[in-house]
Amino acid sequence: MKVKQAFFITLFIITYAGIQSYGQEVKWLGLWSGKLDISATKLEIIFETWSDENGKPVAVMDVPMQGAKDIQCKVINVERDSLVLSIPLIMGSFSGGFVNDTTIQGEWKQSGMTFPLTLSKTRIVNALKRPQTPQKPFPYIEEEVVYNNKSAGIKLAGTLTFPENGENLPAVILITGSGAQDRDETIFEHKPFLVIADFLTQNGFAVLRVDDRGIGGSEGKTSVATSEDFAGDVLAGVELLKTRKEINSAKIGLIGHSEGGLIAPIAAVKFDAAFIVLLAGPGIIGEQILYEQGKLINLAAGLTDEQAHQNQKMQEAIFNIIKTETDSAKRIDRLQRTMSNGQYFMLNDEQKAAVDNQVKTVNNNWFRFFLQYDPYPALVKLQCPVLALNGEKDLQVPPKENLAAIEKALTEGGNKNFKTIEIPGVNHLFQTCETGAIAEYAQIEETISPQVLKIIIDWIKNSGLKN
Repeated sequence: MKVKQAFFITLFIITYAGIQSYGQEVKWLGLWSGKLDISATKLEIIFETWSDENGKPVAVMDVPMQGAKDIQCKVINVERDSLVLSIPLIMGSFSGGFVNDTTIQGEWKQSGMTFPLTLSKTRIVNALKRPQTPQKPFPYIEEEVVYNNKSAGIKLAGTLTFPENGENLPAVILITGSGAQDRDETIFEHKPFLVIADFLTQNGFAVLRVDDRGIGGSEGKTSVATSEDFAGDVLAGVELLKTRKEINSAKIGLIGHSEGGLIAPIAAVKFDAAFIVLLAGPGIIGEQILYEQGKLINLAAGLTDEQAHQNQKMQEAIFNIIKTETDSAKRIDRLQRTMSNGQYFMLNDEQKAAVDNQVKTVNNNWFRFFLQYDPYPALVKLQCPVLALNGEKDLQVPPKENLAAIEKALTEGGNKNFKTIEIPGVNHLFQTCETGAIAEYAQIEETISPQVLKIIIDWIKNSGLKN
C-alpha cells in the first residue's frame, strides 16, 4: 500500500558505542550531502549540523527522495578528525573521518548492513523536479469545501473543482491510499491527486479531493479508524455533491488509489454509484498482499532470497500476534519481543522508542482490519461499471494476483460492464519506471503516466457513463 515516510523499515537493532567529545574545530558545521549506493539506486542523504546556544553539537538528517525531513540525530562523537552520528528513529548510524575541510569519508550502518558513504560539504540542496504539478491560475473554478460526516461526528475538508459555467456535470470523488494523506495524496513532492483532478476537470468533470481524517482541515484520527470508516467519509462527500446545482447527482463516480481501491467498492454498494475506477486496488486479502509486497520490495532492494524469506517469517510471527492475541498489554509485549529478536529489555531508551514506533504501525484498528479484510464480498456486489488498472511493475499491489481476483469477483457477481488492464512499464504510483522499486518513486520526475490518464478518461466517457 501506500509507502510511509521513513528511510529503511527494519526489525533489527543496532547498538551504538562512543563517548561524546566536542572538538574545538568548527569544520563539521553546515550542510553535508552524500549518496548511498543501494542496489540499483543512489539515495541522497543530507546532514545539517550546527551548535545550540550552549555550544552543544546538533544534527538533523534529510532524505529528499523519500520525503523525510529533519530527522533528529544524536551526535555521538565530534573530534578533530571524525564525526559519529546515530539516528534512533530509524536505527541507523554514520561514522566517518575528515579527508579535508569539505569531505568526510565514512560508513552508513543499518539493519545489520554497512554501506560506504562519502559526505561533501555543500551550500545548496537541489529541489526535486515535478513538471506535471499544475500551477495557478487554473482555467476552472476551485472551491474550498467543509462538510460533515454526521455518523462519525467529524468535519472533513477538501477542494472541489469544476468547469466554469458548468451544469449537469458528471463528478468524481478521489479516494487516497493508506496512511494519513492530504487531499493531493502528496508523496515525495509528487501530487498525483492534484494532477488527476486537474486533468479530469479540464475534461468536463467536477472533482472532489479530500484531506484524510486528522490531516489538513479534516477532523478525526486515521489510526483509530478502518477502511469501512473511510468509506463513510466517502459517502459524506457523495451527499455534499448531491447538493450542488452544478452536478448531476446520477453521475457521481469514485476513483480510489491503493487502499482507496479497497474503500471505493465498500462505498459504491451503498449508493447508486455511476462508476468506479480502481487504481492499484486490492483484490486479495490484506495479509497475502503484505507477504507478496514484502517479498518483491525486499528482492528489489537487493536482499537475497534467503533474507527475503527470513523477513517473511518475521512478518508471519507479527501478523499471528495481531490476529490471535486479544489482551492488549500482552499483545504489545509480544510484539516488542518479536520485533527486537527477544532483546527488547536489553535496549537503551532510544532503541526501545524505535521498536515502540514500529509496534504502533501494526498495533492499531486500521492495520488489524486491513490484515484480515477480503475485498471479494464488496466486489461481488458491484453492478456499476468498473475499471481496474494495475502497473506491470507494481511491487506493492502485485498486478496479476489482484487483477485476477477482481475479475473473478466481478464475473461471479454478474457485472456486465467492467475492464481490467495491466499497464506495461508503470509502478504502484503509475509512473513510467525501470524496476518498480520504491526508491524510484522520488527519482522519477513524472507524477503519473499520461497514458494512464488517457485510459481513465476514455473509459469513463465511453463505458463508465453508459449505464
